[in-house]
Amino acid sequence: MGGVGKTTLVYHLAYMFAEMGRSVLAADLDPQANLTSMFLDEDRLIELWPNGSHRDTIHGAIEPMVRGIGDIKTPRVEKITRNITLIPGDLQLSNFEDKLPGAWPDCLSRDEAAFRITTAFYRVILRAAENTSAEIVLLDVGPNLGAINRAALIAASNVVVPLAADLFSLQGLRNLGPQLIAWRQDWKERLAKANFSDLPLPEGRMSPAGYVVMQHAVRADRPVKAYLRWMEKIPNEYRQSVLQKPAKSGLSVRQDPHCLASLRHYRSLMPLAQEARKPMFALKPADGAIGAHVEAVRDCYRDFKSLANRIIDTILP
Repeated sequence: MGGVGKTTLVYHLAYMFAEMGRSVLAADLDPQANLTSMFLDEDRLIELWPNGSHRDTIHGAIEPMVRGIGDIKTPRVEKITRNITLIPGDLQLSNFEDKLPGAWPDCLSRDEAAFRITTAFYRVILRAAENTSAEIVLLDVGPNLGAINRAALIAASNVVVPLAADLFSLQGLRNLGPQLIAWRQDWKERLAKANFSDLPLPEGRMSPAGYVVMQHAVRADRPVKAYLRWMEKIPNEYRQSVLQKPAKSGLSVRQDPHCLASLRHYRSLMPLAQEARKPMFALKPADGAIGAHVEAVRDCYRDFKSLANRIIDTILP
């Protein structure tokens, strides 16, 4: 689902998990590569995306498969901090879209090449995680339900869904929930036909870990009453569409155990964070975080730490 701040969420969670002492690998699997542009400055992006071959990105790692001349290559990762590494994204990743749709049905015929194409992202991430001793891997994906996101999500053990309180997010849940269920079942059928001892394959769990409500600023044309109206609909839409459970009367976001967090809109901090190239909760007075901003930074830190702990408690019970 687009426009809900998912890339910002991944970026801040990477820094918070690292702050908590966890080793984090972030993988940018969105062809728009917004996560990469948040982590890296423009000079480094120019080096990563020259005219011609992009060897040091996710596209570089799968390029032999895109060209039909081989398997994945060991990915080069960017060291962001002591505890954060990144598999850089690439605008050329959309080239992989042509390979994936044909490989998906061919897996049912026990075609090893089809399995290699379908699991390319998983195997690149697995190799990078092993090389960096990552404890947590965060995947940023695009706002659609296409073949690239299917290949990305079958690599995921858990799925956290960012939402805004609006009609578009609710419709997104109605589309996402059944699709996750279908992909999970379809991949299970394909795994049953796989018999390749030297080919690591993902479980394709895609287990729903919960949702995060991103509280964007209320506009003049979107009054508080309308905002609350959509907020009230989120818990049961998530239950029905994603969890395939019946609606529960009287359920609110505040009471819903599947709501991992409701993050406020830190509208004044984001421009400062972008300028300083750091997460909002790490801003200092030298970055312009003075006056009322100081308290907002503290609140932001508390909110993201609480969210990070909720996610850890959910996926590592």
